[in-house]
Amino acid sequence: MRTLNLLLKRVFDIFVSTIGIVIAIPVFVVVPIAIKLTSKGPVIFKQPRVGKDGKMFVMYKFRSMMLEQYDANGVEIMSEDRITKVGKIIRKTSLDELPQLFNVLNGTMSVIGPRPMLDYQAPRCIGEEKLRFEMRPGLTGLAQIKGRNNIWWEERIQYDIEYVKTFTFWLDMVILFKTVLLVFKKQGTEVKPEYRGVSRFSKFYVPEENAETVTYMDVAN
Repeated sequence: MRTLNLLLKRVFDIFVSTIGIVIAIPVFVVVPIAIKLTSKGPVIFKQPRVGKDGKMFVMYKFRSMMLEQYDANGVEIMSEDRITKVGKIIRKTSLDELPQLFNVLNGTMSVIGPRPMLDYQAPRCIGEEKLRFEMRPGLTGLAQIKGRNNIWWEERIQYDIEYVKTFTFWLDMVILFKTVLLVFKKQGTEVKPEYRGVSRFSKFYVPEENAETVTYMDVAN
């Protein structure tokens, strides 16, 4: 039964990504022009992410941040403060994620699944947390409809684990429907201050000396 559900999932991914790209052609014209006219840098933001079975792939997004990472005094600018005016709009409407339809079409991502991790985050998954890499990463997932940006990373991963364990094609349809509702309501797009702290999966986390660590080999296996 799981094999059949996975087959339906891939067929659905190909269908939705193809139709989505065609429908979004006007957006793929207008958004790049807006980005180019208002900030320096490339239109598409490309970033290495960790996908299914711990394999690396390049994820695509419309660039929503300015290229400068440091101010005139050499102090690093917080990510939230680097978002451009156009970036705020496309993030609010989730249009910045549209280029990931090409990731779905080429099979590196799925419409539904755990959000893809950054290269420094994946090795920090321990024990059962590594189950999240058994599925292709998704445009949206169970964690996104449960709180999106405003739940702690540990909570997100628990929802990822729940998704992998209980996956069915029907569950994907439920998540997709709820995601569409959240996009229209524009909920969870901005990170609340209380969720900006340093966690085990944040960039500035420093592990304890005896903390359990894993390698990409562990993730892939």
